[in-house]
Amino acid sequence: MQLDRFIIDATTEVFASMVFMELVAGDVIREDRADLGTNISSMIGLAGDLKGLLSVHCPRQVALAVSGAMLGMEPEELDDDVKDAMGEIANMVAGGLKASLLEAGSNVELAIPTTVVGNSIRTSGFSGASTIIVPFSVPDGDFAVELNYVLG
Repeated sequence: MQLDRFIIDATTEVFASMVFMELVAGDVIREDRADLGTNISSMIGLAGDLKGLLSVHCPRQVALAVSGAMLGMEPEELDDDVKDAMGEIANMVAGGLKASLLEAGSNVELAIPTTVVGNSIRTSGFSGASTIIVPFSVPDGDFAVELNYVLG
């Protein structure tokens, strides 16, 4: 299964249709990274044939630019509007991943997104899970989409 391709395609579609911002995918990382240097992470749980957690990790300036482009405003802090927008981006990326998995014959259900804000946020998956991290670049900086998962 081409999970990295599914993540890249879903993220690219969300940014083209909802954020109106070009992005470039970097080289896929297939290992857990304790600290991605982020200030905001939006996470959504996955259940079914693929179980895990999809996360969108952003530094402050990227979250402000991305949410501002999506909402048509210029936020100055990581407030509730920014957290909601980033949660919705994670939800849409996870929805795109779900659609690709369904086409590939796998059924996945999505939980409600959760967004956390802080300094140098660290996330970790569960024991025995695989990790895919796809770094992306936008004009205002870099962010990452991480999938921590088990199949079956």
